[in-house]
Amino acid sequence: MSFSTCCCRGQRAEKEKKTDSDPRINDIGRAIEDDYATIRQNYATPKNPIVLAHGLLGFDELRLAGNLLPGVQYWRGITEAMRANGIEVILTTVPASASIEERAAKLSQDIATKANGKSVNIIAHSMGGLDARYMISRLKPDNVDVLSLTTIATPHRGSYFADYMLRELGPLYLPQIYKFVEGLGYSTGAFSQLTTKYMLEEFNPKTPDKEGVRYFSYGATAHPGFLSAFRKPHKIVESMEGPNDGLVSVESAKWGTYKGTLVEVSHLDLINWTNRLRSFFWSVGGYQKKFNAVAFYLDIADMLAKEGL
Repeated sequence: MSFSTCCCRGQRAEKEKKTDSDPRINDIGRAIEDDYATIRQNYATPKNPIVLAHGLLGFDELRLAGNLLPGVQYWRGITEAMRANGIEVILTTVPASASIEERAAKLSQDIATKANGKSVNIIAHSMGGLDARYMISRLKPDNVDVLSLTTIATPHRGSYFADYMLRELGPLYLPQIYKFVEGLGYSTGAFSQLTTKYMLEEFNPKTPDKEGVRYFSYGATAHPGFLSAFRKPHKIVESMEGPNDGLVSVESAKWGTYKGTLVEVSHLDLINWTNRLRSFFWSVGGYQKKFNAVAFYLDIADMLAKEGL
């Protein structure tokens, strides 16, 4: 048995031990471990278009060198796979770090322009779910008909990491940071709105679900490695909210019909931004990757189709 195999098995055992000993594990609902390991042969196709709504600091396609290099896709491989399966996909782009109100207004405009009068199903990652909820509940655009909203790791009750950052940075550093960000041409309204206080006391009471719209949600939980950028935020969120994907807790992700918790899937794994180096070492160590983001989104579309949407 190789050293790398022993290490990987040891890490898996340690993760399982942590999961088993966590008294909050029952809060994660249905644990989804290998349902989306591979892409199936057949998926049902929804009758209506699917709108993909990105999260904080997101985009549809980012081109760092004009047309000289391929663009960076927020939904890596997901859009293409959906379209290959006969699904009409609408990509939206909202201001990366603007307030929920600003982002929701742009989301509404994008859908109205691109849906051509068709009813739509929205699939939203992270903050995109808040934009969609605000648009549906508060803006109520006449030219946008939303049948369903499926949120993926959306902080419906805020994130303690946002609380921590605002508290630690405090009034001493925030003005300079905001000035720098705004100098780059970006708004900063999003940051204070992702706190638990704002979501629980301001946003949720004023943003009820709209009758006639179906709401589904998924959460995720992970145990970031030593070198992961999510290691510290995961620890911070876990201390106050329990199991999380590195930024958003399972408890905060629950909204409407909760479909389950993706196990050992990080916030960026959810949009197919899985660390390829990590995946390589896992494969060398004999660890089989259990989550394929493309399979996950195709399954959501399949679920929507079977719901008659």
